[in-house]
Amino acid sequence: MNSLLKLSARQRLLLANSIQGAQGPGNQGGFNERADVLVQAADGSDLNEIWSEIQQTLAVWNRQRESLVSKLTYNVTETIEHVGVPGSTDFEEASEYGQPRGQSGYSYYNRGYDFKFYDLAMRFTWMFLAEAGQEQIRNLTNQALEADERLRFNKVMKTVFNPTNLTGIADKNIPTTVVKFYNGDGEVPPVYKTNTFTGSHTHYSTTQTLASSATLTSATLDAVEDDFYSHGYTPQQSGTQLILMVSRQEGKLIRQFKVSTGAKYDFIPSANYGGGILLPFNGGIIARPQGTVQEEIGTYGPFHIVEDLYIPSGYLAFFASGGDFNINNPIGFREHQNPTYRGLTIIPGSRSDYPLTDSFFRRGFGTGVRQRGAGFLVQVTASATYTVPGIYA
Repeated sequence: MNSLLKLSARQRLLLANSIQGAQGPGNQGGFNERADVLVQAADGSDLNEIWSEIQQTLAVWNRQRESLVSKLTYNVTETIEHVGVPGSTDFEEASEYGQPRGQSGYSYYNRGYDFKFYDLAMRFTWMFLAEAGQEQIRNLTNQALEADERLRFNKVMKTVFNPTNLTGIADKNIPTTVVKFYNGDGEVPPVYKTNTFTGSHTHYSTTQTLASSATLTSATLDAVEDDFYSHGYTPQQSGTQLILMVSRQEGKLIRQFKVSTGAKYDFIPSANYGGGILLPFNGGIIARPQGTVQEEIGTYGPFHIVEDLYIPSGYLAFFASGGDFNINNPIGFREHQNPTYRGLTIIPGSRSDYPLTDSFFRRGFGTGVRQRGAGFLVQVTASATYTVPGIYA
């Protein structure tokens, strides 16, 4: 079973994008035929044992989640969730006859999530199974796991990068609106201490708007830091961790941010990249920021900088995370109310005695923003208008 999980989730995403196979009868597609066999000699493996192994692998797969996605999501099962935001009820002067007003404690907002089922067929001819080795079948299963990871990651990113609310969604005959991060749609963010907001407040902006620059400078990161702090998303106040996801292009620029050249903070490479804080005159490394997020390249002030190949060049994605699957995470990851339909499952086809000949992987889930102030998207451009990247439109 462990051989199916040797590579990290992000490494598996760099492998082949689809399971190979010739067209089957009726152009159903995806059949692995005798001609597809890479190793001609059968190894005598029991197909039922391989089926059982795949099921055990999926059980492990469903218990783990790619570390970055886990820090952005919180599992939910309802179509509409009531998300609480701390209130600001104050004392009032007592009167002789009046009753004091009650303490509200929290303000509640309705947050909706969409939901769909997705599937992927894994079909084999009996001649293929007679001649294929178990490693080849495992490789095909790995590709299905890659496809599942890619599906969930892309769905989360489409929720993040596109500021348009999804309306008119009817789930269980319940009209649902899936909102995004603050996008000026009229919802007023809650008051935080002395900070008040308007319904035009937005978390989709550009470097031109934030820092009067068509290129990425440290001033953009500083402006987003101030906005997060104005909502109470700070390591000190709420215990949240601030994450910045960038492409390799923006990562190279951020590596150059130094106080000596006008930045607010020094970029400090993480221990994963051999970095640390150096004493003057080559005195050696006195501290190494530990990478707490997968693929973290270092820190800039409170931000943990993550380079990811699936972040489009020219964009920055900021998040406030409470930790793995924390209730304060920005994205709701909705699964079915019935536990049987949660996670990635494999279903035998019409031939129960040979389940591998016609099997189906199935995943049912949906997403939506639940903490509207916990994400901020920035486009590097001379325009004052944010444009959705084509890959996540």
